[in-house]
Amino acid sequence: MKKTLIILLFVFTVINVFGQVPTVSEPGKTNPSNEEVAPINDVVTNKIINPFAKVPLYDNGILIYDYDGNLFSFDLDSEQIVWTVKATDSYTEMCANAITLHDGVVYVPFINGEIFAIDNQSGDVFWKSRIGNSTDKIILKNQTPIVNNGKLYVNAQNGNIYALDIKNGALVWNYTFDTLNNDIPVLYFDNKIFTPSGSSFYSFEANTGKPLSQRSFETAMNGKPVTDGENVFVANEKDVLFALGPNKLDNLWQFKLDENQYNIKERIFCKDKKIYFGTQGSTVSSVYSVDSKTGTQIWKTDFTEDNIQYITEHDDTLWGYTRKGKLFQIDLENGKILFEAKLTTLPISNLEFPDDVSVFYYCDAGLIQFEFETKDENMMYMRTSIKDDIYSGYLKIIR
Repeated sequence: MKKTLIILLFVFTVINVFGQVPTVSEPGKTNPSNEEVAPINDVVTNKIINPFAKVPLYDNGILIYDYDGNLFSFDLDSEQIVWTVKATDSYTEMCANAITLHDGVVYVPFINGEIFAIDNQSGDVFWKSRIGNSTDKIILKNQTPIVNNGKLYVNAQNGNIYALDIKNGALVWNYTFDTLNNDIPVLYFDNKIFTPSGSSFYSFEANTGKPLSQRSFETAMNGKPVTDGENVFVANEKDVLFALGPNKLDNLWQFKLDENQYNIKERIFCKDKKIYFGTQGSTVSSVYSVDSKTGTQIWKTDFTEDNIQYITEHDDTLWGYTRKGKLFQIDLENGKILFEAKLTTLPISNLEFPDDVSVFYYCDAGLIQFEFETKDENMMYMRTSIKDDIYSGYLKIIR
């Protein structure tokens, strides 16, 4: 009896220190109770490395999620790498995700299904979680970890949405969709989680994962959901933007893009009851401003024989760049171009603004600081090699 008790205590200690018992939901159902054994490709395991804590911010640094899949912290004063973290294993060198900095903790998803919580100053890992155990598939793609109210939310390529505890990476709840390859970040709004999957759009209770509403559409929904603080907006894979009520997902209005334009995807944001989004097109790519209440177009700015790759809001203006390397700034009120420049180094990341006179972006060769007045492209960090098959990189100024 004593020997059995010792064995049981050892087993419980291992589970407590090295991770929760892996669990996942039945297809189409939430599983917050951890009562069932899951298929191996859906299992979430977590391992606590160091005690979790809020961390002060590193002074004058930038996080670089390189396109080879390595994440490192770069000191902008000394121009030296402070620390580097990489996935346990990946069958290919690829970033393909974004990072979130919350209370001094860096949350980073890797393509192999791992998610780390990292001290932004030292690079020490608080915990590691892993979705499945695949070594030859992409599990997490185009994900920005959404952190709110003690939980982290991501969509996965195995057809699941996951909520993890930010203190230890343990599974809180998950839901299995009918469609695989979910590669759009979720929206947290009004204590709910909103996300598209296939040709449907879903809402869940954020704390428990209880399904609240589901709305089906004629075509696949591949747009990033956004909100103006009242309603939710999401685009399909073709040429329509939908306004939905947050409670029943009822269709309030829909906006159709100009002919031969499509693919809003993640090029969208809301500000002051207006929706701003960028499209791609066969001959003309455009940035639109639409009234969030009525769906009425306010203005449209065209880019001929080029395609908009990225847009963001900064200091009450819209910034972005095109496939051919045109950096631009647009007035949010009237759509007029305030600034533009032809870059010689093509951005593959988001834009980060360290001050009022320059902007950071990542290119195939490394980190660039572009100065607005001189239009100089200063190489802050240079890679030792350049890859041919680049998907994306991501930057985050520590502040």
